[in-house]
Amino acid sequence: MKAFAMPRRTWKTTAVLLVGAAFVLAGCKDNSDSQSPTAKAPDLSSVTLVLGDQAKGLRTVVEASNALEGIEYKVQWANFQGAAPLFEALRAGAVDLAPAGDTPVLAAATGGTPLRIVAVRRGQSRGIAILVPPDSTIRSVADLKGRNVVVSSARGSISQYLLIRALANAGVDEKDVNVGFVLPTDALPAFNAGKIEAWATFGVYQAFAEQKGARVLLSGEGINSGLTFITASDEVLNDPLKRKALSDVLGRFAKAFEWAQDNRDEYARVFAKVNDIPLEVSQTLRSWGDESLVPVEAQDVQALQQVDDLFVAKKIFPHRVDVKALTDQQVFSPTPLTLTQSESAR
Repeated sequence: MKAFAMPRRTWKTTAVLLVGAAFVLAGCKDNSDSQSPTAKAPDLSSVTLVLGDQAKGLRTVVEASNALEGIEYKVQWANFQGAAPLFEALRAGAVDLAPAGDTPVLAAATGGTPLRIVAVRRGQSRGIAILVPPDSTIRSVADLKGRNVVVSSARGSISQYLLIRALANAGVDEKDVNVGFVLPTDALPAFNAGKIEAWATFGVYQAFAEQKGARVLLSGEGINSGLTFITASDEVLNDPLKRKALSDVLGRFAKAFEWAQDNRDEYARVFAKVNDIPLEVSQTLRSWGDESLVPVEAQDVQALQQVDDLFVAKKIFPHRVDVKALTDQQVFSPTPLTLTQSESAR
């Protein structure tokens, strides 16, 4: 009896099907293993994140809310009085994370600091203003023509951005205003002593002046973005373990600001104590609106690009930066994840 012979084409078809089935089975096995709830999470116990900060603004809310309780990695805080030294530390690799306003971030990027924007701290533009003494005859931005205006702190600051936009909106040529740049710590006592006609400033310095009776000529509402950008160094983002720790810590920061919204009075008290300022000043800061920490959105990129384009046009910055290219939108999720969840998300 002749043995049955399968046609050549059938053998080839069967071989292809068998090989394909093998790949499908292998793929299913790999996928099952990667999604297994028992998959070992990365060990972050050896990781230390150095968190840069300005005037303890970030550390205060994080520690008041106990947001870092139970972390597997370690954190160290490095406090700076301004954005310039903070970004110098980021460039040198001395800090892993640096929060700053829109214009300081752009200045650092323009200067070649290796950074990426990983999150946005949304605040209120009310915390930036042009102030005048309570008895000043200056009643509008147009009245600044021929006057001396102090900007804090340096060229390319959020305060200068407000002044530039305000003068343009009022039809005042910048050349008709005498602009000087003074650090806010020096400008505040000079302003309170009546030695400054008009002062473009921000934050706690503005709150101190307003508590002493300073009049707000114009706030940043409708002009400044009110955004603080959380940036991280390229080095930390390229380190897989540090990147996972950073993802977790940003989620915890977001929860810290949620706590602050729900506990305004307590947060004001803690902020006053930590920063050694009167409670009234802290309450003034809190009255300007809540803050939140959120992932970067297209509108944030657009707002920051507009600021950069203006400063390039004014020759304050030597060249344009591509804000979108500076942004890493993958490292931060809206809510903190467990390390295992974070691993599967990646």
